[in-house]
Amino acid sequence: MADTPVKVTRTVITNSVTPGLESLTIVGSPRVLVRPLGLIRLLQLSSTCLAFSLVLYVGAWKGTLGSWCLFSWCFCFAMTLMVLSVELTRLQRRYAKSWLEFPITCACYGFLFSLSSSIIYSTTYVRFMAYGYPRTQAIRATVISCVSCVAYATEVTWTLARPGEIPSYMATVSGLLKIVESFVGCLIFVFINNPQLYMHISALEWCVGVYIICFILTMVAILLNLGHCIIPFPTFLTSIAFLSVLLYTTAIVLWPVYQFGEGFGISSNHLMGLNCHYRTPYSVCNWDRQVAVAVLTGINLLAYIADFIYSK
Repeated sequence: MADTPVKVTRTVITNSVTPGLESLTIVGSPRVLVRPLGLIRLLQLSSTCLAFSLVLYVGAWKGTLGSWCLFSWCFCFAMTLMVLSVELTRLQRRYAKSWLEFPITCACYGFLFSLSSSIIYSTTYVRFMAYGYPRTQAIRATVISCVSCVAYATEVTWTLARPGEIPSYMATVSGLLKIVESFVGCLIFVFINNPQLYMHISALEWCVGVYIICFILTMVAILLNLGHCIIPFPTFLTSIAFLSVLLYTTAIVLWPVYQFGEGFGISSNHLMGLNCHYRTPYSVCNWDRQVAVAVLTGINLLAYIADFIYSK
């Protein structure tokens, strides 16, 4: 009897990998939490939760900057919780393209917010507290905030170290600059929440308008990218960056001239003497606000210039 040829079929089984590095090879399973990236995100979740819980428990968040730190920790906690929830429930499969950008965006914002909170809370709040139980808890919250900052930085570094596996715009230089620009814009809003700094002076009101317009344009670019809207995206990004450079150039000139110039309103020395020498704890005097906004304006101008260069 003649041998019958046997046809062998090789079956290759592949795992679909969604964004988020190696942990998402088992998306939808609780095992995602015991993978390296899952453990990092659990550390982010627990550290931010502990930070704002300690601050709330002892009521150590008075003033504008204290409220900013509390908001930052809550915001980071909510973002990380959202990422973990979506991954565990496999909801990202419905929004596969958008999810390519979302985890790295959250990690970058988490790093910036936790870093700013760690610095601001320790330098402008904890050092004014009297020795005792509330101050001890506030110091613990600061240390835990530093831990969360390291955890977010680890995720960002890990993601950027494997760019070929995650085709994400937000992981590029231009995308990271967008995140920095929007974050610096948020900080500027924190320091100009006192209308006395700019009201009744048209040039300073123009500067505030510049900060608002550029922040909105940057957030629109980020949201359109996250939503993968069909637009001529490169041209749109270049146009936004160029317009923002022009607007911030006017602000970097007008804000210092009208805030620190002796011939415009109250002199800077008088403001510094009245508001900073007798300021109450946990408050920010007008002089510090003026200087902070001027510095942040310069930082954002540099970021927009770099963004324009990379967008081209």
